[in-house]
Amino acid sequence: MKIGVLGSGIMGNGIAQVFAMGGHLVVLVDIDGRALHNAREKIEESLTKLSKKSNLDVQVVLGRIQFTTDKTALVNRDLIIEAVTENIDVKKKVFQELDELCHEHTILASNTSSLSVSEMAMTTKRPDRVCGLHFFNPVPLMKLVEVVGTEQTSADTLNTVQEVINTINKESILVKDTPLFVVNRLLVPMLSEAIFLVEEGTASVEDIDKGMQLGASHPIGPLWLADMIGLDTLLFIQEALYENTGDSKYKVPMLLKEMVEAGHLGRKTGKGFYEY
Repeated sequence: MKIGVLGSGIMGNGIAQVFAMGGHLVVLVDIDGRALHNAREKIEESLTKLSKKSNLDVQVVLGRIQFTTDKTALVNRDLIIEAVTENIDVKKKVFQELDELCHEHTILASNTSSLSVSEMAMTTKRPDRVCGLHFFNPVPLMKLVEVVGTEQTSADTLNTVQEVINTINKESILVKDTPLFVVNRLLVPMLSEAIFLVEEGTASVEDIDKGMQLGASHPIGPLWLADMIGLDTLLFIQEALYENTGDSKYKVPMLLKEMVEAGHLGRKTGKGFYEY
């Protein structure tokens, strides 16, 4: 398929990479030329690491990706995945623009981890061809994609995207358009409870993580994972879940708010629950 990816940040460049690795021709679009340059470097670095464990040809895969600031390059794509900032108003505007720009057969998908795909779909004239494709970070390594269907998404659209996901060495689960879908709906309360344990002084960061690794066979501890996700991202997701459900079990720990306010966001800033 001819793939378009809008937004060249950490998720966008990862999505572009895995589709190119799967043999698809990809257009990666961003309004910021510098961001595109950084994305190309990140993709090349990632491919180089992967090539040491396989017969992957870095330059061949890179050659399948077009990096551009020109949105009109998306016109003839079969599938476009937006990976712009996690803001519903921004995403709705993007979907409206893509709907007007692209051929009527184009499937429009969002990589959102928490926002309503239905709201995005209703800004278009093709709600039957709109879905969510929630990839997980880091995209080249994580096997799962949540395929999110709204009440309007057609069975043909869902079948098509599930088939293309199979071509990029990923597996998918089909979920309804509900707050946080499945994985984050289950994951966020666990991460939150781990933060409450730190806040209460019940155990150290290291021992909480060790407990879940050795006691529940988790590959990494919840606080290490929170740092990897980004504490600002976790805060945003949890606030969205609490706002959408009103359920007290999703209450946000004060410690999480304080760490984000202090700029301690995890691995990306060099400090979170651990120092990097």
